[in-house]
Amino acid sequence: MTHRQAFTLIELLVVIAIIAVLMGILMPALQKVKKQAQATTCLSNLKQIGVAAYMYSLDNEQFIPRGTGSNNSAWFMQFLPYLGQKYNTGDYKTVSIYKCKSFPRIGNGLDNIPNSEQTVCYVINDWTFSSRTDEQGSVVSRPTKLDVFRRQSSTIYMADNEEGDWRPIIQTKDSDDLMRCDVFDPRHLPGSDSTDLVYGRRVARQRHSRGANVLFVDWHSEYIPTEKHIINLWRDK
Repeated sequence: MTHRQAFTLIELLVVIAIIAVLMGILMPALQKVKKQAQATTCLSNLKQIGVAAYMYSLDNEQFIPRGTGSNNSAWFMQFLPYLGQKYNTGDYKTVSIYKCKSFPRIGNGLDNIPNSEQTVCYVINDWTFSSRTDEQGSVVSRPTKLDVFRRQSSTIYMADNEEGDWRPIIQTKDSDDLMRCDVFDPRHLPGSDSTDLVYGRRVARQRHSRGANVLFVDWHSEYIPTEKHIINLWRDK
């Protein structure tokens, strides 16, 4: 007669404990790899938006959109023809590069709309300055010619959109909250602690690690740590 050998309870518990330890070691590493992949995808998204902006400028006498506008005047609508969509009939919500996969998937605390429904994950530079010593600036709200930007490789055009109770969830191209998706004040920068509806932080402070991804006017994308994200990076002059 043969006797079948089975795991004892102690052996089974030891195996489970080993698996739990391995999972505890591997999960943080896997999460880190996942976040790095999402950050890389976000940088690629911004780079592709930059290509669309460049192509748009070629068709519009070197002008590019500033501010968010409304309806078909919003930048994400104007770039549709350069992203495989039709301007008048295209649905910007089908354009995956407008969404950052790292945007938190939690309710916004006001109306319980999941943040995963955010359709505009980037904010645009709507800032102009009277001089290099101007520390406040003002709103542009009109298309700007590229040659106005004197330092294109070091001037931000777009950046990661902040999330929070004071930040809007954009779900349609004619949302009234589009006006809150541009940057034109020092309090909008990631170093600000303001959570005011109008003048609260708009650029993400910790979207990717401890900083945000940005798109520059020469159309390259880059990660900028919050402590290095200063007002000079937004100057058009």
